[in-house]
Amino acid sequence: MPIHPIEYRYGTEEMKKIWSEEHKLEAWLRVEAALAKAHAKLGNIPFEAYKEISEKANLNYVKLERVKEIEAEINHDLMAMVKALTEVCSEKAGKYVHLGATSYDIEDTALALLFKESIAIIEGDLIELKETLLNLAEHHKETVCIGRTHGQHAVPTTYGLKFAVYACEVQRHIDRLNQCKERVLVGKMNGAVGTGASFKGKALEIQKIVMDELGLKPVLASTQIVQRDRHAELIFNLALIATTLEKIAKEIRNLQRTEIAEVSEFFAIKQVGSSTMPHKRNPHKSERICGLARIVKALVYPALDNNPLEHERDLTNSAPERIIFPEAFILIDYMLKQMNSILKTLIFYPKNIEKNLNLTKGLIMAEHLMIKLVEKNVGRQEAHELLRKGAMKAFNENKPLKDVLLEEGILNYLTEEELEYCLNPKNYIGEAEKIVEEDIKVLRQK
Repeated sequence: MPIHPIEYRYGTEEMKKIWSEEHKLEAWLRVEAALAKAHAKLGNIPFEAYKEISEKANLNYVKLERVKEIEAEINHDLMAMVKALTEVCSEKAGKYVHLGATSYDIEDTALALLFKESIAIIEGDLIELKETLLNLAEHHKETVCIGRTHGQHAVPTTYGLKFAVYACEVQRHIDRLNQCKERVLVGKMNGAVGTGASFKGKALEIQKIVMDELGLKPVLASTQIVQRDRHAELIFNLALIATTLEKIAKEIRNLQRTEIAEVSEFFAIKQVGSSTMPHKRNPHKSERICGLARIVKALVYPALDNNPLEHERDLTNSAPERIIFPEAFILIDYMLKQMNSILKTLIFYPKNIEKNLNLTKGLIMAEHLMIKLVEKNVGRQEAHELLRKGAMKAFNENKPLKDVLLEEGILNYLTEEELEYCLNPKNYIGEAEKIVEEDIKVLRQK
């Protein structure tokens, strides 16, 4: 019976399969086969024994049900796999299964294989999201809208620049994840405390052969486990991705507010927004992303606590990792795909965008006018004070800024044409279009 929502509500089958019990068992068996190959290559075991172990180290021979039966008897999941593999092999081959290895030689190396598959999916998600954002940036590079700071109208910007900023951030996640692979996609094969004593002087050779076989890097040094600063970095990177998705989702939620209504999530014909209010069109997908981001961010804490283990290791990392690794990858994959879908179907309301630009009756253009006055040889501080007083009066009397400035004698400094030009929001977006175009050019080359 499904209990956790990622079993039935959140996540894709592709990512969930990677973190399934069957796939983890399959990864363990791959490592055991690679270990047997290394032993055979160095003459430690007969070649025929390696061939048989390699042939039977898969789910066709080693069944999850049998591993669980053994685990119920011995209370050790990895050793249950070793026993299950041994019993499907002949006596001549079975006696060499797991030779010289400790549990986490297998588990941590297999974990890196799961990371490798999972990261590949996340990278694909990020690349697709980046392209969606670049397409939106390109399409809306001339869509002028009001910029907001501290929740207040500031000066004009463009929707193109909004999306370009997000695209740059997504590219940094791609870069970080790629750099992180150097430290995370590693395995070990050096025994109970990291000395390799059980491999009788051949530990480093065995470790290299195993990792070459599996497409991983060998650790330089470790204890019984691969050190968890690596894993904490990975979880932190996933949490950082979650914050970007939360940021975009929050922006959509705010811009979809009834009072703003510049954009909205797509709303299907038969979609229901509320069980009691038939008119509701809630940004529920964006809200869901914000909610799930809280879960992913919270996973950083146990990941950090898993690093300071006692001596050459204790077992306190094991239980949390059975939860945090699947949750982090399954939820981030789901959130990335959801965000990509939201953005691809995002609805824009040009009339409301224009209405909000003019909502303050010209107040947002005070900076533009101040800069223009400085060009006319008015001191910067003097110009600022002139516009500040005018803006406060316009706000308090609910008048257009233009009317107040005309009353205050602005035409002593500017012509009527210059005043009109400076009051047009579309004339004060600076280098926004060029920034967007350069952003698209640079990011599409990566």
